[in-house]
Amino acid sequence: MCRWLAYSGEAIFLEELIENPGNSLIKQSLNASESKTAINGDGFGLGWYGAKPFPGIYREILPAWADQNLLSLCRQLQSRLFFAHVRASTGTFTSRANCHPFSFDNWMFMHNGQIAEYEKVRRDIENLIPDHNYLGREGTTDSEALFLALYKYGLTEDPIAAVSKLCNKVNQLMADKGITDAFRFTATLSDGECIYAFRYSSDARAPSLYYRCTGEGVAIASEPLDVSADNWQMVEPGCGIKVCANNQLTTFKMDINN
Repeated sequence: MCRWLAYSGEAIFLEELIENPGNSLIKQSLNASESKTAINGDGFGLGWYGAKPFPGIYREILPAWADQNLLSLCRQLQSRLFFAHVRASTGTFTSRANCHPFSFDNWMFMHNGQIAEYEKVRRDIENLIPDHNYLGREGTTDSEALFLALYKYGLTEDPIAAVSKLCNKVNQLMADKGITDAFRFTATLSDGECIYAFRYSSDARAPSLYYRCTGEGVAIASEPLDVSADNWQMVEPGCGIKVCANNQLTTFKMDINN
């Protein structure tokens, strides 16, 4: 399983979350404590919003701990809203196209989880992607396919409802193919103004998700970035959080059938 973080608030240097903390994302790439896989070395990615409405993206296949370009970028880039992700592949190739975050127009998405026996439902899920959005399909991961399929369910109008509808559809497709293992979906997306983060699994083992509010902003992460987790709140399974301007945070429950 992968590790990721997202931030919204006053502009900060990316290093303040990705490199500096005691349990920073780079440290998690070497030794994650709440992941099925401790090592997350199958590439990494950054996504950030600046003066333009669409995000900048940097992805690489090297492990996060081994790329000096990543450290340099994090020490120079400032952003009011950014994503970062370290990848542990669940079966697809290690390539830039398969590294998170993924983007299309002004939207950005990253994911920790998997669709069990994905090869059995891959074609069905890709068929959910509208033709226009399929032009953005670069890699082979279930994560990217899920992101682009959200457009079918109204991503740009109601992101929370779109994610719930898609999760219900994936569960249905898996059941139709007789897949009994879990669909796990801890993910976040943004339109450049708000962040939406979700924690869900079709079984009782939803990948972990936390958030921390400070005076300068809200950080969301797969696991706490500090050695002491006292200031971090856990997102409950089947729930999510929305963070918009001025650190306005709301929680919600996903509309899942099971």
